[in-house]
Amino acid sequence: MKDTAKHQGLRNQLVNTLEQKGITDRAVLDAIKKIPRHLFLNSSFEDYAYQDKAFPIGAGQTISQPYTVAFQSQLLEVKKEHKILEIGTGSGYQTAVLCMLGAKVFSIERQNELFKTTSNLFPKLNIRPKHLSFGDGYKGLPSYAPFDSIIVTAGAPFIPQPLMAQLKIGGRLVIPLGEDVQIMTLLIRKNETQFEKHEFGEFRFVPLLEDKN
Repeated sequence: MKDTAKHQGLRNQLVNTLEQKGITDRAVLDAIKKIPRHLFLNSSFEDYAYQDKAFPIGAGQTISQPYTVAFQSQLLEVKKEHKILEIGTGSGYQTAVLCMLGAKVFSIERQNELFKTTSNLFPKLNIRPKHLSFGDGYKGLPSYAPFDSIIVTAGAPFIPQPLMAQLKIGGRLVIPLGEDVQIMTLLIRKNETQFEKHEFGEFRFVPLLEDKN
């Protein structure tokens, strides 16, 4: 579990790249500057860990491109102590960013292999999500709702109704919508029945699948 000065230098370069691509949230950039992304990847990818690219992490899943992680995190407008529901723990990198931003993170992963790996990794890195669960992200976590915000880290063909229901009024739901290519979508809950929708261009994600594996 080494994190060297070389790794830190590469992280500084990555943050510069993200700034050039339009990420402006200082807290998000600082989190990316601090988190050792190479430890969330298979060691064979270590040399590439700080490139702005997605990589395979097992179980047919990927660790998202740092720009995507930063972009989604920025859309959430995370405040300290915010309760955030994350659909798709994956490698745990996005979880780590949210924890670093001071959020209380509740995360669901449907691939058992990834759930086990990530559950073992977090304590070693001193990352403490509030709750990790193995289950179906489409259902959310009703027993812990409502949430200040919800982030979905896989492409969804539609917005799962339970997730909308579990969002606080004033809360933000960030979800990539679409089949092959996704449109990054932000929903802000205005009241019991109304949501304001914003779209932010195309991204690519692995699909959000129903039921756990």
